[in-house]
Amino acid sequence: MHTGHSTLRQTTESTPLSATNLLTRSPLFSRTPNLRDGDEASLRLALRHYFLDTFTTYESLFECLANDQAFYTKPITLRHPLIFYYGHTATFFVNKLLLARMINRRINQRFESLFAVGVDEMSWDDLNDANYQWPTPAEVKAYRDQVRNLVLDLIDKAPLHLPVDWHNPWWTVIMGIEHERIHLETSSVLIRQHKLEFVKSSPGWQPNRITGAAPNNVLVNVSAGQVCLAKDKTDPYYGWDNEYGLHEAVVAAFDAAKYLVSNQEFLQFVEAGGYLNAYHWEEEGKGWLAYSRAQHPTFWVKKNHGWYLRLMTEEVSMPWDWPVEVNYHEAKAFCNWKKSATGLPVRLPTEDEWYRLYESAGLQDPNDQQSQANIHLDHGASSCPVNHFAHGEFFDVVGNAWQWTETPIYPFDGFEVHAIYDDFTTPTFDGRHNLIKGGSWISCGNESLHTSRYAFRRHFFQHAGFRYVVSGEIKPVPSSHYETDKLMSEYAEFHYGDEYFGVPNFSKSLVDLALNALIDKPKRRALDLGCASGRATFELAQYFEQVTGVDFSARFIGQGVQLANGESLRYTLADEGELVSYKSRSLADLGLVDVKDKVEFFQGDACNLKPVFSGYDFILAANLIDRLYNPAKFLGSIHERINTGGILMLASPYTWLTDHTPREDWLGGFKKDGESFTTLDGLHAHLGQHFRLISGPCEVPFIIRETKRKFQHTLSEVTVWEKL
Repeated sequence: MHTGHSTLRQTTESTPLSATNLLTRSPLFSRTPNLRDGDEASLRLALRHYFLDTFTTYESLFECLANDQAFYTKPITLRHPLIFYYGHTATFFVNKLLLARMINRRINQRFESLFAVGVDEMSWDDLNDANYQWPTPAEVKAYRDQVRNLVLDLIDKAPLHLPVDWHNPWWTVIMGIEHERIHLETSSVLIRQHKLEFVKSSPGWQPNRITGAAPNNVLVNVSAGQVCLAKDKTDPYYGWDNEYGLHEAVVAAFDAAKYLVSNQEFLQFVEAGGYLNAYHWEEEGKGWLAYSRAQHPTFWVKKNHGWYLRLMTEEVSMPWDWPVEVNYHEAKAFCNWKKSATGLPVRLPTEDEWYRLYESAGLQDPNDQQSQANIHLDHGASSCPVNHFAHGEFFDVVGNAWQWTETPIYPFDGFEVHAIYDDFTTPTFDGRHNLIKGGSWISCGNESLHTSRYAFRRHFFQHAGFRYVVSGEIKPVPSSHYETDKLMSEYAEFHYGDEYFGVPNFSKSLVDLALNALIDKPKRRALDLGCASGRATFELAQYFEQVTGVDFSARFIGQGVQLANGESLRYTLADEGELVSYKSRSLADLGLVDVKDKVEFFQGDACNLKPVFSGYDFILAANLIDRLYNPAKFLGSIHERINTGGILMLASPYTWLTDHTPREDWLGGFKKDGESFTTLDGLHAHLGQHFRLISGPCEVPFIIRETKRKFQHTLSEVTVWEKL
């Protein structure tokens, strides 16, 4: 069991230390590749190297775990155990490559369900340990080896058409690599939050050993200027959805701290009783402070003989000249305290002000040379002194530790989600996730680019600190409080909005129809599969003891979760041109407020559900089967989810499209042996062994509002089946 501590080497230098004083990774960790540089052969070679470097480095991180128990004991309650993250990044490749149709079969169906969806900041997702039967680390390693071979085979042999951009299936390969690099960082934070008995030193993950006297922070002026961000789909470097679009802003002059706030500077706040007096904390921060009962930064360790700092795998004597690492609430409280002490308008910088800092420092994104910043794992596996890397008049504009900003993440003009990963950013457009900028010592790939936009809940920890600025009021960011995405707004209205042309609400109509088949049937548990925004989930809860809503998209589920949490659902509807109307709905408006505690929502793949989704008396699959990539697989296993005598209701307009379902996997809607073969024929063929048709088919209409004067009128065919 590792319980000791190390001592950092002291230096008395007051000028920036030379780069030779820091650990240097050799060879350098590969940079995110230029996707428009070179021919097919050179791009294949670059992606092969980028993938292998990432995959191998990620696996080496888990060599910092001391024993198998470290894989299964949660470092913090809000996340899965590390065995999940060990398998998750490999599963991500398979699941996304399937969606992109670069592969047509799974490697391990159980793993690709078990490791598919992380909880991270979605507190409503599944954290019940009873729902998980984790494999051994050796089994996950064997699975990762299979995924490694699969991806390498694709990189070497799959048809490749240049350029590789947002619309190219090969975008998914880079997406998987960049996704693993994000988890390289977030998993390192979880390892840092593990008990010392669960971690051990690893040769590839050695921290820096340099420390000295902390510099006195001073303010440096940044002149007024303009910020213009306009990343488009032709950009040669991979980007996540929130980076694209147009953003322009005029930024007034401001003063900024020369250095990131050091442990020494933050100690003044601690010793002044900053954690013992909630006066300087924002309302949300006060709640976190009361809940956590924190008395100092989470990575600080107070012992009888002084302060120590928890690094990834050890505790060391406090390096007072390293950046303090805190969450947003702590950084904001420090600024408020300093504002009271100095009388100056001290606060955190905005995202736009950080871009002005970056421009004033004359920086460029990391290239193939060793970074002149503590970033990209170029200089060891920890922070370093805040006065080591000079960037113009400032230090650590990038690298060392992420920098909290005042800016909640929001979409740029022209924002759109990527079809293969539609919920990467959108769940964070809630006003509760603040942007962090600049990267840390482990930030690499896309994370290290100045255009990257990562946001975390304000109470979460990363390798993140802050610098403060002195400036006036903050311009509010564009509001994302009202849902403005066209598809999401249309579904909000479809589920919870007005009725049009005398056509009743579709979800309510289906539940009313189901009640006829449920007379004298048990009504314990129901499953709304493909629940979308969740209206039928709430309607069913009027009659069942517990109802589960499952959908592939977290974006849709988020609307149901918002209502279940007692919030109103606010959205805009297109009227004509640029004119919109604003709508608001709550469960109270619909007479459903009393059922909110009987519903739960999960993200899941209807064709590959977790085993926990079983034992239901009723299952509703509304407008789902013609949107599945393998509807036969869904129908072939749905009997395993439902009790004997239970009821399955299917509703679908049978609008088969190759965009959703490969032509060879349609259930019907084609000629077979010279005769018309309908989807109903297909349903009988796939369900006949385990179900009998007891009602239908009948048609239930629904209306989708597109604009004030344009509507879709559709008929959905409904069939009701009883489990034999």
